[in-house]
Amino acid sequence: MTGDSTKSVHEAEPVGESGSVITPIYQTTTFGFTKAREAARAVEGKSGKYTYTRWDNPTTATLERKLAAFEHADEAAFFSSGMAAVSTSVMAFVKKGDHIVTIKDLYGGTFQLMNEVLPSFGVGTTLVETTDFDQMRRAMRPNTKIVYIESPTNPTLKLVDIAKAAKVAHEHGALLLIDNTFASPINQLPLELGADIAIHSATKYLNGHADVSAGAAAGGGKNVTRIKMLRRVLGGTLDPHASWLVLRGMKTLAIRVKAANENAQALAEFLAKHKKVKRVNYPGLKSHPQHALARRQMTGFGGMMSFELKGNLQDAMRLTERLKLAFLAASLGGVATLISQPAAITHHQLTPDQRAEVGIPDTLIRLSVGIEDKEDLISDFKQALASV
Repeated sequence: MTGDSTKSVHEAEPVGESGSVITPIYQTTTFGFTKAREAARAVEGKSGKYTYTRWDNPTTATLERKLAAFEHADEAAFFSSGMAAVSTSVMAFVKKGDHIVTIKDLYGGTFQLMNEVLPSFGVGTTLVETTDFDQMRRAMRPNTKIVYIESPTNPTLKLVDIAKAAKVAHEHGALLLIDNTFASPINQLPLELGADIAIHSATKYLNGHADVSAGAAAGGGKNVTRIKMLRRVLGGTLDPHASWLVLRGMKTLAIRVKAANENAQALAEFLAKHKKVKRVNYPGLKSHPQHALARRQMTGFGGMMSFELKGNLQDAMRLTERLKLAFLAASLGGVATLISQPAAITHHQLTPDQRAEVGIPDTLIRLSVGIEDKEDLISDFKQALASV
């Protein structure tokens, strides 16, 4: 299967012996055996049978096969949240005395992991300017085990040249890990560009309906097996019912993302021309400084954007309150359009100076464009901007 919509519906979900066209929920914590030797082999991972849902579960395994097909990966692992996926994937490849190179434009939770949690365990981290590869190369050390990036970044929508980042990492014997949440595998395939692990907050586009928290990591078989072994210990495995919900959400992944792409492009073009908008950050605009890179490494420009309003913090707050279709809420990637102020929500963990350094002023507004009719979205923003 090659088409995105066909994969969304059918990948990893053949009709079983029961004739069900939907993967069942294996709502069980444990699996029984009739032979003691068979149970022992299962625990050792030698039989292919399931033993305990914190380790593996048939519903979750089906979901993992589906994502692996989308990411062109050997395997995938699902977690109880996006941050569980990020932290477990990173910690699977570092130990005390190791070093990580990462970018400055990071999601707030990942920023805390890199700058507070990991250093407390003796893992050094160096933050580099997101688009400066010379700085990235200078930051590499003999004990650097991971280069960690996001592309597009949250919420500034900067891009990292994934192929170049992979080359830097691999030249120094390190792995490249990328948060692919904003793009989704419909718009970007990092593993095809040299990345080793693609990570998602599956709460977002993969599930797409704002009703379950989940995370995922996909990559080569040996790397994902290592991540799964640590997942067993840390206990962040996604439960069967949540896995089923994400499976249900992924059936419409392709059409949802493509609709969001179209809406975001139209809304970005409208905002870019508005006299009350200072700047729009969206890779699909020709004015984006990395538009050419976006065209090379993405097949769609995504449903995420941010824009800077002319005025002050109160003006930005007033705009978010006057919108009728866009919900003022955290998160992203669902069917409904969501709007937020990163300085107050997603990046509140950063100090004002840290936010300023990565380009997050108080008047920056992040927008997750949904699948509503684009004419209605533009009309809503037009009336809200008129009130500012």
